[in-house]
Amino acid sequence: MALLGCSGLVSIEAALSSNAFIEKRIVAFTKSLSYSLESELQKAHLCNRIVACQNPAQWTWSVVAGTLKFARIQAARAVPDRQSDTELAQPALQLQSEENCGALEPVPRDLITLPRPLSITDFSPQPTHGSRLRVAYQGVPGAYSEAAATRAYPNCEAVPCEQFEAAFQAVELWVVDRAVLPIENSLGGSIHRNYDLLLRHRLHIVGEVQFTVHHCLLGLPGMKIGDIRRVVSHPQALAQCENTLSKLGVIREAVDDTAGAAQFISENKLQDTGAVASARAAEIYGLDILADGIQDDSDNVTRFLMLAREPIIPRVDRPFKTSIVFTLEEGPGVLFKALAVFALRDLNLTKIESRPLRKQPLRIVDDSDNGTAKSVYFDYLFFVDFEASMADPRAQNALGHLQEFATFLRVLGSYPMDITPAKPKQP
Repeated sequence: MALLGCSGLVSIEAALSSNAFIEKRIVAFTKSLSYSLESELQKAHLCNRIVACQNPAQWTWSVVAGTLKFARIQAARAVPDRQSDTELAQPALQLQSEENCGALEPVPRDLITLPRPLSITDFSPQPTHGSRLRVAYQGVPGAYSEAAATRAYPNCEAVPCEQFEAAFQAVELWVVDRAVLPIENSLGGSIHRNYDLLLRHRLHIVGEVQFTVHHCLLGLPGMKIGDIRRVVSHPQALAQCENTLSKLGVIREAVDDTAGAAQFISENKLQDTGAVASARAAEIYGLDILADGIQDDSDNVTRFLMLAREPIIPRVDRPFKTSIVFTLEEGPGVLFKALAVFALRDLNLTKIESRPLRKQPLRIVDDSDNGTAKSVYFDYLFFVDFEASMADPRAQNALGHLQEFATFLRVLGSYPMDITPAKPKQP
């Protein structure tokens, strides 16, 4: 196993603290880092990140800090063996060796039909493609999350990820600039996994987008709706089309995501199988739309969060929303007191969600002095959204009041509200 030389990190930090550094000096310091020759992929990590910026004048200290953070993380981990490195060095990444890192060239787009979703083992610096914002989403091309990402950031480069956590880590390690992930659905409720990941990672909510979900039944070209005997899709998508699927009398099978179901049918040429997915998924994977708008409720809206490494500056000239998470001591009326700090200041709560406190899920209290046996309580985290900007004195005073008796309090983000009406698409 090989580790990144920590002494080299000290040298490059010292170099970057000088006001007169230029690109050639940075590359020189990068090349002088003490790497083991065990893994060429690890040697290229930091060098490629620095060379990717063609104009030294565009460097900002946030980019430099992110580069050093990425290098420190790699220094704390054992490097994968050569076989794993080979698997990671996919054509879309094109990480070159140390000797050729100054001539990094992106792979032409016409050689890649669809981007391969990132997994948590794929986090290597990517080739630059100009100034387009790179936005991570969970799923494969054609997923509703991809459509939400492009609505949140028009003209962005949408980057698919296999899991929600992979999208979080992609932002943290500077592989992408933003992530757009679902947090709740008007029919299916909260996406609990992403609430847990918001607490585990240190990303900031910088916006939200509400996206109307419009389901279609897809099949291979030439198939009729009466030919379908089995339908595959995400569990929530299947549940949202319960009435239509029951009338068809088909077998339902759950898979990871809607677009992935369409991809599965297309690649395996499954003639008796349909997928519940978007019209865009049909276009991408060459499928026919057998039935349009098959959801039971047309008001099917998913709320997505926009995540970034740095928070935005709160403002008061437009509607803002603030998301927080806190914990409380056990006791009568404690939650009432916590919510009262908002009601006393006329702050409207738009969401409240509770999640188990994983590190300390149970609390045992001995009440024998009061004549009762030991009591067992479940400890919870409370996620709350309220309509106000952190620049608003009412919000500041409310959180100051809450902090007086909360055992833990963290602001997840203060960001503009999505006030665009999410109207269902007409068939």
